[in-house]
Amino acid sequence: MRGPGGAQPIVDLLLSEGRVPWAGHTAQHAMAEVYEAIKRARTALVFVNTRFQAEFAFQELWRLNEDALPIALHHGSLAAEQRRKVEAAMARGGLRAVVCTSTLDLGIDWGDVDLVIQLASPKGASRMVQRIGRANHRLDEPSRALFVPANRFEMLECQAAREAIAENRLDGDPPRVGALDVLAQHVMGCACSEPFDMLALFDEVRSAGPYRDLSWEDFEAVVDFVSTGGYALKTYDRFRRIVQLPDGRWKVRDLNVAQRHRLNVGAIVSPAMLSVRIATRRGQGGRKIGEIEEGMLEMLDPGDTFLFGGQVWALAEVTNLDVLVRPANDRDPKMPSWGSSKFALSTYLAKRVRQLMFDESHWKVLPTDVREWLELQKDRSLIVSEQELLLETFPKGRRNFLVAYPFEGRLAHTTLAMLLTRRLERMGVGPLGFVCNDYALAVWALEPLDGLDFGELFAEDMLGDDLEAWLSESFMMKRAFKGCAIIAGLIEKRFPGEQQKTGRQITFSTDLIYDVLRRHEPDHLLLRCARADAATGLVDVARLGDLLARIKGRIRHIALDHLSPFSVPILLEIGKERSPGDARETILAEAEEDLIAEASQ
Repeated sequence: MRGPGGAQPIVDLLLSEGRVPWAGHTAQHAMAEVYEAIKRARTALVFVNTRFQAEFAFQELWRLNEDALPIALHHGSLAAEQRRKVEAAMARGGLRAVVCTSTLDLGIDWGDVDLVIQLASPKGASRMVQRIGRANHRLDEPSRALFVPANRFEMLECQAAREAIAENRLDGDPPRVGALDVLAQHVMGCACSEPFDMLALFDEVRSAGPYRDLSWEDFEAVVDFVSTGGYALKTYDRFRRIVQLPDGRWKVRDLNVAQRHRLNVGAIVSPAMLSVRIATRRGQGGRKIGEIEEGMLEMLDPGDTFLFGGQVWALAEVTNLDVLVRPANDRDPKMPSWGSSKFALSTYLAKRVRQLMFDESHWKVLPTDVREWLELQKDRSLIVSEQELLLETFPKGRRNFLVAYPFEGRLAHTTLAMLLTRRLERMGVGPLGFVCNDYALAVWALEPLDGLDFGELFAEDMLGDDLEAWLSESFMMKRAFKGCAIIAGLIEKRFPGEQQKTGRQITFSTDLIYDVLRRHEPDHLLLRCARADAATGLVDVARLGDLLARIKGRIRHIALDHLSPFSVPILLEIGKERSPGDARETILAEAEEDLIAEASQ
């Protein structure tokens, strides 16, 4: 990868005091060094992967900012006015650093930016190239980047990404098949323009790459859905949006339907957002400070505190589309878990991490403590080849653990863990719970897990009936159905002259329709769309299928007396959300010390 002027980028790794923590995801241990790097740069962009990380890093940098450097925060939940102020200050050279999410990945170039810092792992080489490209838009000057791994697995990932960028070997997304809910919106848009002939429109749609394999039966089902809503909904007049003319062509039913379609057109479904406003003395909404996902409020009660816009706020109340808050700067926040901007570890980068782990001759590029960690894992357990899957079983307290290391990302691991627990229940093992991260998953039970038939447990047929049964019971299907219903036009968020529907109203409407269709028309077009959407965007079935095919006959199991070095980070994930504030940090610190000591014995 070459910079804007053709120069190869310079990518360094930051090691705080020459060490990398066993676990963690905030890179808090390295914040002092990050601050020193900002001081040495003219202007730095500090990229993180989630809004929570952005808020946390911004607070930590301000705590260290004894030089009063102008440091700003930029992420998608902040008010547009606040984001524009940050961008304007950056453009005129008034800032030394901006802590940001993917909101600054694209579209904004500043010549004064001479350093890009990536806090925690990049999750993909191509994404990191895009971020590095924000720096040094000058002829023949290399872009400079600094990776700050938050833990030892992330150290492997950062090194793999660094080498991939140097070799110009980048990851990419697989081609996508055209979605039928998007096609339904297109059919409706065509009808709003002028009457269309079905055969002519079918030929036109198939000329687009994503729809080149579209069948006539599916196209007919889409047109029928737009004209009637489908068999189970055809008695409701509101779902009749297009009508057939005597000559066989189709047109929009009336001007009101066309206007409503134009108000709701779009294929990007954002999470329901509420305006965050400072509560006045009269309990009304005052100045807007940003927006927040509606789903986050399910975790908060009036009086609870959260970090937002670099400040601590207390929730006062929720009224219609507004969240009223009051400053609470003297209190510890109940940290939010942001539901968006979480990237999956790319397939390509995961493969390079597995290759790096297995190739001992390659370990020399790693820090001393990470090399020793890998050597300890090899001595106490196993390090398997790229095509194999390592399974460890061991007792810990009154629990028995099964830990697998697929390195396929949190999304695929969560799906795999859900399906594994269903199978373990049928085997009579009685799993108690599971936890996942980007690199591993752990399942625990009261009964020992080392005598199982692991070939049967990880058989590819779990993506058949097991997956269908789980999805039919999971909230994910309703979530996917809601998105498909909005895109296809079954549910409208905006009406002429009326206030926009809230997320709760839309969810209530889609849940009712979802239940009706499941009972009376299980093969309805939107249910098919929801299954396809869930299989790709929510559960990553294709990647999971590739994993199960890759490890068939290549599962390496080792029964241990106690936990392994690799298992420490995943075990530290257990229960980490349960104890907020200082108590949580104390518990985690003590648990980490105990686990590391046990793994090192």
